Amino acid sequence: MEHTYQLTGMTCSSCEAKVKKALESVAGVISADVSKDALSANIRVEKHIPLTIFQNVLEAKYQISNEVVESEEIKRSWLETYTPILLIFFYITLVTILVQLRNDSFDAMMWMRHFMAGFFLVFSFFKFLNLKGFAESYVMYDVLAKKIPAWAYLYAFVEFGLGIAFLIDFNPILTNAFTLVVMTISIIGVLQSVLNKQKIQCACLGAVFNLPMSTVTIIEDGIMILMSAAMLVTLMG
Repeated sequence: MEHTYQLTGMTCSSCEAKVKKALESVAGVISADVSKDALSANIRVEKHIPLTIFQNVLEAKYQISNEVVESEEIKRSWLETYTPILLIFFYITLVTILVQLRNDSFDAMMWMRHFMAGFFLVFSFFKFLNLKGFAESYVMYDVLAKKIPAWAYLYAFVEFGLGIAFLIDFNPILTNAFTLVVMTISIIGVLQSVLNKQKIQCACLGAVFNLPMSTVTIIEDGIMILMSAAMLVTLMG
């Protein structure tokens, strides 16, 4: 795996050499290329390494920050970059629509409930594949996870629980209300990251796919917010 990070504090070639040596001393690092001009560090690793570990081996004047997710994405088209998430949405939509064919008429409430069940179960699955990697990415932008790091780990279980709740139609009002709150909190950090043009990895599919944070993530969270709000209004109307 290869990751590019922002790295400040280097002022000369000696700094570059010092930082390079420090980063390559970390267990699991294959090589590190640093540039004082580009203010970056390109690090090849055998496995995911938390950003805090890199920072700990550097002197205080050198600051390594959010991963720059652009080297590969710039070379790829928008469709190529987001194929995984688009395919997931396509499959969930197709399956939930096919379920409706068994009804005499299209039941919008049932369709949304099944769609959200599929969404949360599938997305939590990818997070569980590398829970630690997901949590380390999520805590970089989620407003709640930044204050309570444990939330980054708990979030995957919350998604799984919501998926089950929607699937079995457990207490619809409570389930939709909780979903509305959770997804609203989630979208705040996403909006901040996108508006501030932070080039970081989106954790929506865990650490399995290297997807950049973008308006696609906003749309994804927005759909869940709109569906849960619509079902709440209908249920309470």
